[in-house]
Amino acid sequence: MVKKPHASSETAIAPAGTRLAPVLLADDWTDYALLDSGDGHKLERLGPYVFMRPDSQALWPRRLHDKEWVYDAAFSGQDSEELGRWRFVRRVPETWPVSWGGIRFHARCTPFRHLGLFPEQSVHWRWCRDLIGQRVTGGGTAPKILNLFGYTGVASLVCAAAGAQVTHVDASKKAVGFARENQALAGLDDRPIRWIVDDALKFVEREIRRGNRYHGIILDPPKHGRGPNGEIWKLEEGLDRLLTACAELLEDDALFLVATVYAVRLSFLALENGLAAALDQRPGQIEAGEMALVEQNSGRLLPTAIFARWSGPPSRQK
Repeated sequence: MVKKPHASSETAIAPAGTRLAPVLLADDWTDYALLDSGDGHKLERLGPYVFMRPDSQALWPRRLHDKEWVYDAAFSGQDSEELGRWRFVRRVPETWPVSWGGIRFHARCTPFRHLGLFPEQSVHWRWCRDLIGQRVTGGGTAPKILNLFGYTGVASLVCAAAGAQVTHVDASKKAVGFARENQALAGLDDRPIRWIVDDALKFVEREIRRGNRYHGIILDPPKHGRGPNGEIWKLEEGLDRLLTACAELLEDDALFLVATVYAVRLSFLALENGLAAALDQRPGQIEAGEMALVEQNSGRLLPTAIFARWSGPPSRQK
């Protein structure tokens, strides 16, 4: 039976009958830093460059003076998936290399305000890498991992470098092209990664019919999206169906299923309950809560997303 932890992974004391949600902190970066946040924006360093981007979660005042918000480029537009415009104060190349965990990949300024990666996702990269590593070093066969809505593929590269066979799926041909460029930069061309341009839900349902199964699934769906053949994705309407289908794809000795959700009016409790229902009494443990970035110097946390993730029983991790 799925167990739900009743306290965060960090030391905390709470009154009896209350529950503390874990907050996963992406504090393991060298090439990324959150310099300040507030007044609906965040100031970040990625590699040698500094950026200002909108962030609706940053409701508080800035800590740094306006004169200290010095950046190479700023994005104008809403904190959403709508197109906007970059204003470059200094020259920023089309791409530049950054790294995490010894893996190199490209950063870039995209028309949707993103920088080619989501730094808060490092908490899941590390978690998946460690579980895969335990399986591989324990003498097990290379686990099969499915990365849905895989974007530019950093999670896929981390899993492949840890010893997994990876299937990476994204509806954007351009994003998959960026992911393959990242594979080359990382020096992982010899690793078993399948790059697939497809609608995530349709791909999962076909995999079920084909009888294919996976030891781990990474799920990072957008709020809205469009498949390569015009399929419409709305998270509130499709998430439950997708979670249920992904649970059906898990091997008996599966390692993990992790889901992250951004920019919706949805509690982590709702996501946790949906994942628990999809897993339908499957043994293991579910952890759910929030993800955040840590401001440099101040330690203030900027919330970024909610998550729910399941891991199989320890006896099945080997």
